[in-house]
Amino acid sequence: MASEVRNKHRWLFSRIGGFNQVRLQRAEDLAALPQLDQKLWAALACPVNGLALDAATLKLVDSDGDGRIRVPEVLAAVRWAMERLRDPEDLLRGSARLPLSAINDQNPDGRNILAAAREILTSLGKGQAADIGPEETADVARVFEKTRFNGDGVIPVTAAEDPEIAAAIEDIMASVGSKPDRSGQPGIDREILKKFYTEAQAFSDWHAAGERNPRSMPLGEKSASAYDAMAAVAAKVEDFFVRCRLASFDARAAAALNREEKDYLALSARELAPDAADVAALPLARIEPDRPLPLLQGVNPAWAARLARFRETVVVPLLGDKAELREADWRKLQETFADHAAWRKTQPVTGVDKLELLRLRKRLQPAVRAAIEALIEKDLARAPEFDALVSVDRLARYHRDLFTLLRNFVSFEDFYGREKKAIFQAGTLYIDQRSCDLCIRVEDVAKHAATAHLSQTYLMYCECVRRSSGEKMTIAAAMTAGDADNLMVGRNGVFYDRQGRDWDATVVRLIENPISIRQAFWSPYKRLVRFIGEMVAKRAAAADSAAHEKTTVIVTGAASAEPAKGPPPKPKIDVGTVAALGVAVGGITAALGALLQAFFGLGIWMPLGLLGLVLLISGPSMIIAWLKLRQRNLGPLLDACGFAVNTRALINLPFGRSLTGLGHLPPGARYQRSDPFKPKHFKRNLALVLSTILVLAGLWFFGVLDRVLPQPIRSVSVLGEVAPAAEAAPVPAPTPAPAQPPAANP
Repeated sequence: MASEVRNKHRWLFSRIGGFNQVRLQRAEDLAALPQLDQKLWAALACPVNGLALDAATLKLVDSDGDGRIRVPEVLAAVRWAMERLRDPEDLLRGSARLPLSAINDQNPDGRNILAAAREILTSLGKGQAADIGPEETADVARVFEKTRFNGDGVIPVTAAEDPEIAAAIEDIMASVGSKPDRSGQPGIDREILKKFYTEAQAFSDWHAAGERNPRSMPLGEKSASAYDAMAAVAAKVEDFFVRCRLASFDARAAAALNREEKDYLALSARELAPDAADVAALPLARIEPDRPLPLLQGVNPAWAARLARFRETVVVPLLGDKAELREADWRKLQETFADHAAWRKTQPVTGVDKLELLRLRKRLQPAVRAAIEALIEKDLARAPEFDALVSVDRLARYHRDLFTLLRNFVSFEDFYGREKKAIFQAGTLYIDQRSCDLCIRVEDVAKHAATAHLSQTYLMYCECVRRSSGEKMTIAAAMTAGDADNLMVGRNGVFYDRQGRDWDATVVRLIENPISIRQAFWSPYKRLVRFIGEMVAKRAAAADSAAHEKTTVIVTGAASAEPAKGPPPKPKIDVGTVAALGVAVGGITAALGALLQAFFGLGIWMPLGLLGLVLLISGPSMIIAWLKLRQRNLGPLLDACGFAVNTRALINLPFGRSLTGLGHLPPGARYQRSDPFKPKHFKRNLALVLSTILVLAGLWFFGVLDRVLPQPIRSVSVLGEVAPAAEAAPVPAPTPAPAQPPAANP
């Protein structure tokens, strides 16, 4: 039964880019999208950021807010939009303005959206407008700012008319946090309110338990601050009394316990502050056997303020006006605050302890909580009305952008149609007399290149900068026509984004792959020319270095040697070198002769022989390029950007040529061929022609070409016996006459 439902709709497919792409042409196609097998979708996911589509629209489609759009979210967006439009065909038009008459007022959601749209237009002074667009709905926050309640369940301070309730809301936010209201103001909702009262009640109950035990509050309400002052110096006071007991145990320990003189010398060399760490590390006072702790005079300056507070808040109220503290008194104070310390350890961890206890208990009154809950309920009561305002923005954006998303998600119709750019095309790069349309935004070049090289496409990664605003971005541009002779890292170009803004672009990385068959044809010859040029440069450099060395040696030797007597020695001729040169010349001559003999021996087939030679040289390069060009694939380029491409989206040769425009003269343009600065090569060309004629004449004179030339123009025929070839030819031995048979007797 499910298969019958799936096959009810008749789809239209077209074969573009090497795979079958569904064509979305009717509202029925959009309604039947849930029936379309996901294996036939061009993409299964795409990122929210980095696409040439309104980011606000994409975030609305991304219902779970994870930064990626998947098939179920696309289907949900299509279903939501079609239910709220009177004619779903409006989605296919994708106009920038949503006519109010297009909203379906036959269902409650549609009626609420229509009413909200009119309210937005009225608030903007456009009450008579017949349509609305995202530029108006984007200002929904301004509508929220004018109202105390906006249906999101979040209550800012301004929602309370009673100053006491407003102060309570401020205390709650200061204690347990807040969340933004639709208007952008901080506020509280039910969850925050519940958290505050739970923590506030726990803190109040804990404090009440301490109040019920008199030993927990030895100084009443001042017990907590007194205990804090005592705890601030407790470790240092214990340290002082232990040191004094050690000094009583052994008088020799007193000097060491008071620090050595060298420690004070080290301190004296620096500029000291009362609260310096090195000063605070010293004992509270001078260590002496059984000495009481001074509280006012002769104390460590880093601890003087804390000891004074301890004396004022703890010692004086409990022990009287004392200027020093004995160890027995210190133990008595510890016993006095023992129950308080045990009670403090049971304190619950909350954020409400920032508030004063009286203020906190005032907030715990049931009337205060009830008033805040009533405000939240009043705000939530307007949820349908203000949700409709948000829905107006959603519908206006879906009406404009949703079909564009479908044409780049369900299929790649925009990319292969070439009438408009796909949403993943960032703009156009102009460089090296070419324009590249397939430019994709890239966040991480290294990460993108790790996958993008599988596309078999020649890629240029460019850093783009707008000098006026300081904006920066990186793109990957595909070069699919022309050649790569003049493309290199550091080359500059200009990039135009989808808004028409220009960016300075600099090539920072290349992924080299074949660009065209034409480039592959000339590639072997260009490599040969580069190789010869490099070899000549190396030999010239080596010869220059050798000549310089030789000159240096000669000059040095001439300056240091005694003048030679007699005539200078005659230069010696290296017979071996001359013989080697002769053999080399002979080998080259023989090879050239064999080549010419084979070529001219083809007769009328000589053009085919020349063609075969060219194919022999360029053929392998062209075949390899053809195989790679057939494998050019858009998928890895998009996958590296966060897409989940579901097919092999090929970029064949004709389509690739359309993605990169070459520079051509405009129709009707006149061309001035005279170049006043054109290099003059007459002497060079004349020398080349004369050299060629001399070489050919020499080969003809020595008979090398006789094997391939016709009989009348061979050197032997023209020169006769004076031809070197005639002298070199072996003289045939005379053929003996056949023996005569003996005559018969008569």
